[in-house]
Amino acid sequence: MQGGLVVGAGILLGNITGFFRVALIAYLLGTRAHADALAVATGPIDTFNSVLVNTMLFAFVPMLMLRREGDRLAVFARSLRVFGSILAAASLAVIVFASPLAYLLGPGLSPQQHQQTETLVRLLAPSMWFAGMAAVFSALLYTERRFLIPGLYQVCLNGTTIVSALVLWKALGIYGFAIGYTAGACLQLAITWFATADMRREVEHAPIPASELLTRPGMFLLYAGLIAANVVVTRAFATHAGSGMAAAFDYTMRCVNVVVAYLVYPAASTLVPEIARLRGKDDTQESYRLIGRGLRLMAVAALVATIAGILLRTPVMRLIFEHGNFTAESTKIVSGVFLGLAPSLLGWALMDLTARCLFALDRPKMPLLAATIPITVNVAVSSFLRAEGKLTDPVMLGVGASMGLLAGFAVLVAMIQLRRRSASLEPEALTSASQV
Repeated sequence: MQGGLVVGAGILLGNITGFFRVALIAYLLGTRAHADALAVATGPIDTFNSVLVNTMLFAFVPMLMLRREGDRLAVFARSLRVFGSILAAASLAVIVFASPLAYLLGPGLSPQQHQQTETLVRLLAPSMWFAGMAAVFSALLYTERRFLIPGLYQVCLNGTTIVSALVLWKALGIYGFAIGYTAGACLQLAITWFATADMRREVEHAPIPASELLTRPGMFLLYAGLIAANVVVTRAFATHAGSGMAAAFDYTMRCVNVVVAYLVYPAASTLVPEIARLRGKDDTQESYRLIGRGLRLMAVAALVATIAGILLRTPVMRLIFEHGNFTAESTKIVSGVFLGLAPSLLGWALMDLTARCLFALDRPKMPLLAATIPITVNVAVSSFLRAEGKLTDPVMLGVGASMGLLAGFAVLVAMIQLRRRSASLEPEALTSASQV
C-alpha cells in the first residue's frame, strides 16, 4: 500500500508538471511553425525514453528480484555495462544521423523547420543515455522497495525543462526546451546514482551472457516500441496536414497519455503480480479468467473516460492551453484532433493491459504479433486519407491510430481465444477474455 501510494504520488506530480510544461509551450508557441519543429524533435525521443524506463521497471526488476543479493548485484553491474554501451551507441547514432532523422520524423516540415528539428534532435540525443542509465539504477532501487526516487523521473524532466525554457527563452528560444529536457534526464541519473550508493559494492564479474539480459526486456521493449510507433507515425503525417498540426497532435497526446496511464497502471499493478503467482502454480486456466474479469472492468472505465473526453474536450483544452499564443483557433484545432484520437483510449488501454498480463503469464508472442496490427492499420488508413486530401481536417488526423489500436486489441483477444481452445480449456473459460 505504501509503495503504491508513493508511485501514485510520483505519477501525479509528474503529470502536474507535465501539464505546466505543455502549457508553457502552448503559451509561448501556440500552434505555429516553431511548435511543429519542437514537437517533431521532442516527441519521439520523449516517447523512446518513457518506453525505455517502463521496460526496465516492468521487465528488468523481476529479473533482479528472483536472485539473491550477491547475484543481483552481479547482474546489475553487468547490465550497466551492456545497457550503457547500447544506449551510448544509440545516442551517438542519433547525433550523427540527426539530419535524415529529422526528414523521417517530419517529412512535411519546411527547410527552416527541418534545420531547427535537426538541432533540437542533437541537443536531445544525450537524454537517451541519461534516462536509460537512470532506469537501470531505479530498477535496483525497486528491489529494495525504494520507490520515491524512481517516481521523480517525470518531475525532474518537466521541472528542469520549464526552468530552462523560461531562463533561456530570450537568448535561445525553443532550444531552451531541449537543453532543459536533457539536463532533467542528467539530473535524474545523478539522483539515482547517489541514492544507490549504499546498495552498490564491488562484485566479481558475473558470467551472464548479454543475450540473457536483453531477451526479456528486449521483447517488452519491442512490443512497447511498436505501440509507441503509432504516435510517431501520426505525428509524421501531421507535418503534411498543415502548419501547427504536429503541435496540435502533441497537445492532444498529453491528455491521452495521462488518461491511459491512470487507466492501465493501477489495474496492471494489481493484476500482474497475481497472474505471475498463478503462473508459478501452473494455473493457466484461472489466469485467463482473471484477465477476462480485469478486461471487463477496464472496458467500462475506458469507455466512460472516452465519452467524458469527447464531451468535455473543448472546455478542458480552453482552460488548460488557451493563453498567450495559443488562441481560440488553436483550441478548435486541438479539440478536433482529440475527437479523432479519442477512440484510441479504449483500444490502447485494453490492449496494453492485456499485453502486460500476457507477459506476466510468459506468453510474449501473442502481444508482439498483435502489436504489428496498429502500426500497419495506421499507416494504411493515414496514407489513404492523405491521398484523398482529408488529413487537413484535424478530426481525421487521429483516425488511423484509433482504428489501428482497436483492431490490435481485437486480434489479441482472438489469439487468446484460439490459444485457449487449443489447450482444451473448459467452455466458461473460453469466453471470459472475449466478452469485452
